[in-house]
Amino acid sequence: MHSSNVVIVTGVSSGIGRATAEKFANRGCRVFGTIRSIARTSQLSGVELVQMDVRDDASVRNAVNTIIDRAGRIDVLVNNAGTTLIGGVEETSVTEAAALFNTNVFSILRTTQAVLPYMRVQRHGRIVNVSSVLGFLPAPYMGLYAASKHAVEGLTETLDHEIRQFGIRATLVEPSFTRTNLDVNAPQVCSKIAAYERERGLASTAVVNSVRGAPLPDVVANTIVEASLGNWGMRFAPAGQASLLRKLRRFMPAGPVDASLRKTFGLREP
Repeated sequence: MHSSNVVIVTGVSSGIGRATAEKFANRGCRVFGTIRSIARTSQLSGVELVQMDVRDDASVRNAVNTIIDRAGRIDVLVNNAGTTLIGGVEETSVTEAAALFNTNVFSILRTTQAVLPYMRVQRHGRIVNVSSVLGFLPAPYMGLYAASKHAVEGLTETLDHEIRQFGIRATLVEPSFTRTNLDVNAPQVCSKIAAYERERGLASTAVVNSVRGAPLPDVVANTIVEASLGNWGMRFAPAGQASLLRKLRRFMPAGPVDASLRKTFGLREP
């Protein structure tokens, strides 16, 4: 890659995206941070803000064209923008599920399709998709969120096989709980079923407590920068709980993993 890489980071209004954009800028990269409303976002030192709604095809195309007009190329795309949802699978409407997938999965399809023509001409590039440990683990009462991250995992692995012929690689970053406002104030499904009330409440409380005790976004941001600018790897897990969970999922028998997960979410055995 070039000595001064051109980087796009989606969703830089706060949290992981904001921390990541700042770290790229500190590394001397030319950084474009995308945000739905520039007027409602404070400026970031060394980061050029570009308005983009990752849920809208035209908005994504226009933003990428703007970046190409300004910088002439794109070396790294970090797909960070995302949302979450708490609720049982039975409680989650198709409309809610579709909205979640639109932000967490289809947004990656839009941005990737928008940047790849330029990366193919360049014969180099890196696409970094922010997944989650819930991309390889189940999550009671976060089923559709987990499903969206499982989808991101499959999409990214497949994409990497297709684009490496052009000198481009795709990779995953899989954080665990991170101390951000999004997770503390996670939205819940609209139509709740009373039978799930007790367990949903326990799981929701467990998520909030885990987030409050989690590392700051800087930890994940450092991993994203490494995955973007360093040697390629398929998966990067931030040090700490995320790295530990990946090892447990890979090497421990299913029974203990299942029991540990239920304990984490405050769920008792029937």
